[in-house]
Amino acid sequence: MIDFLIFASASVMATFLTFALNIRFKQGPVRSSALIALIVGGFFYFFPTLLPEIYTKNIPLYVIGGTFIGMVSSSINISYFSLIFSPILFSVLLHYTSKVFNGFGGALGTTACIALMCTMAFPIITKHKKVTYGYRILRMFFLKQKRKRIIKRKV
Repeated sequence: MIDFLIFASASVMATFLTFALNIRFKQGPVRSSALIALIVGGFFYFFPTLLPEIYTKNIPLYVIGGTFIGMVSSSINISYFSLIFSPILFSVLLHYTSKVFNGFGGALGTTACIALMCTMAFPIITKHKKVTYGYRILRMFFLKQKRKRIIKRKV
């Protein structure tokens, strides 16, 4: 349990660091994520015996997943609650699905995306509105595309 708390806190810190580098210091999401992953990965690569083996193997994975969550766009109004809850949910998902995703590329990114999307869906689900709001947006998008095609044919 203590190991999991350490992994989850590393993921939360990586999320906030990436978000701060991305938004406040205007470094961009990819550069912010890569910088933090490089520093943490380099530290555990050059000093593998400094911490026990379980930390040396797992902390970089949780940090990289946390940086993926921290890459969220500034145009999305995301709360600090979401920035805390998403990496914790990511840690839980990664902890229980790491054996399922063994050998599959993109497991960290997929798990981070699932955690972030679940967290971003909370306001939509908890309101007394219909959950089909996303479908309405997609319908409006496709209708606009259809109108553009019709206008192009007339011209």
